[in-house]
Amino acid sequence: MSHCGRRMILMALGILLGTGMLQAEVKWELDLEGGAAFLGSADVQSPNTDTATRFSLTDDLDPEIQAYFRARFGFTVNERHTISFLFAPLAFNSTGTLDFPVHFEETLFPQGTRVDALYQFNSYRATYRYNFVRTDKTVFGLGGTVKVRDAVIRLRGDGMSAANTDVGVVPLINVYLKRHFTENTGFTIEADALAAPAGRAEDVLIAFFARIHPRVTLKAGYRFLEGGADVDDVYNFSWIHYATAGLIFTF
Repeated sequence: MSHCGRRMILMALGILLGTGMLQAEVKWELDLEGGAAFLGSADVQSPNTDTATRFSLTDDLDPEIQAYFRARFGFTVNERHTISFLFAPLAFNSTGTLDFPVHFEETLFPQGTRVDALYQFNSYRATYRYNFVRTDKTVFGLGGTVKVRDAVIRLRGDGMSAANTDVGVVPLINVYLKRHFTENTGFTIEADALAAPAGRAEDVLIAFFARIHPRVTLKAGYRFLEGGADVDDVYNFSWIHYATAGLIFTF
């Protein structure tokens, strides 16, 4: 975990320890999610200068539908303070023949080159959230997330290979809403998001849930991941759609 992530979690734990809440009611949760991910758009230019070519991994190449998996583990104290950790690997492959020459990372891929492209966007996150509203019908919380992104964009073809890699730390705002229709059913909206002059990031889930066991809840819905960066090293904006389902275990 990054230094920022450790610092945020230690601060949250310090708050809990200072108020004696770690001796109170603690609910642990394991959230396993998977399904199909679709690369809706992905525009890339590296470096972000006149010497490189901007191209699309979806319009100029053919992306594959990708099976995905993510796991979140965490706990909630006194139904108010939530700390969680997310592991979310993701990678897409796109293939095709270039209709125009592409300069990417100082490598020229001539027109007519058959290329294989990798678009990797692994995410590791630590989140602290405080639930301001907690009733039988509604839970609403706000917090902060520290995201470590491990991104790779790579082109290969005709014996050539070029890649742009980026490992960085991004702060995000976490928003959570859970609304019950009945005691055992309802919907959830959760988002990690933030915008800045150089880029933005949004990861949003809209899902319905049904408790199928006292300690097991089934969820299904739609997730999208959107954003990117417009900096000197790279121009990279994408929109990813997810058809998602999962199981949440509480103990």
